[in-house]
Amino acid sequence: MNEQRFIELALANDVNREILNRLPALELPDVWLVSGCLFQTVWNGLTGRPPKYGIKDYDIFYFDPDPSWDAEDTVIKKALEIFAGIDADIEIKNQARVHLWYAERFGTAYPPLRTSTEGIDRFLSPTCMVGVQERARKARNSEPNLQEIEVKSRAFEVYAPHGFEDLAAMIVRPNLSDNFTKEAYDTKAARWKSMWPELTVMPA
Repeated sequence: MNEQRFIELALANDVNREILNRLPALELPDVWLVSGCLFQTVWNGLTGRPPKYGIKDYDIFYFDPDPSWDAEDTVIKKALEIFAGIDADIEIKNQARVHLWYAERFGTAYPPLRTSTEGIDRFLSPTCMVGVQERARKARNSEPNLQEIEVKSRAFEVYAPHGFEDLAAMIVRPNLSDNFTKEAYDTKAARWKSMWPELTVMPA
């Protein structure tokens, strides 16, 4: 699987398409549609299931150096207006403040992030490490893991630091990052396996 095929499969989900259509209206820095809504839509395409099958929510990451709750709450309220009418649970989080609440919620340390893509790097499995944003036509971002892909005259940047080999093969393996826990990995992997039995889950 290459970036072009990944985008084609991910955009088979009309919710992904509509979120990406409206995302620029939020006017947020370093903003990405990420993870489950993308790789699970791809799994659905690979296995012949409906595009939205099994997807619990749609996650958006952005990075605003202001780590205050008030600033993030303002964005959340604006997002409710921008995404009104989309029949999906859409969650938006400022990656600059994740370290402030993560340990209390999940019981493990979470070092501060410097970019949204660093947040993608912390996902439980390499197959989860994907992000998409639509970009106006301009010079490609210099970050090495970004690829600009054009689909039907729309330019997208894809962040996939481990590529698409595991995603195409439907392999889930642990990402032993700073915030990794076996319990969280096993719980999510068990759910995914129940929904997509074609998966090969590697033990943590």
